[in-house]
Amino acid sequence: QLQASGGGLVQAGDSLRLSCAASGRTFSSYGMGWLRQAPGEEREFVAAIGWNGGRTYYADSVKGRFTISRDNAKNTVYLQMNSLKPEDTAVYYCARQRLGATGAMLRDFDSWGQGTLVTVSS
Repeated sequence: QLQASGGGLVQAGDSLRLSCAASGRTFSSYGMGWLRQAPGEEREFVAAIGWNGGRTYYADSVKGRFTISRDNAKNTVYLQMNSLKPEDTAVYYCARQRLGATGAMLRDFDSWGQGTLVTVSS
């Protein structure tokens, strides 16, 4: 089970940190990531991190502004979002990759929890 938190209403240029708490004893075996879905749009890839945090991947739209990290001791993955833009407004979902998968392919995510809403005003 994946539970995302930390969303909210912020102004353009502000920062937010999203957290995702995962249940289960196999968290450290999986790559994890964040997806987002804006109103009227399809879900899209945002960021991913390998099982040991050694590799990270980002969508071009967030590269240089967002940072994904994880703490396997706490079964938690984070998304630090800086320099937020109105186009970052979306529901953000914490997601797990298929066992053995890495990278930025949306199809490699096989489960996700309820999202957290991020609204960025201009």
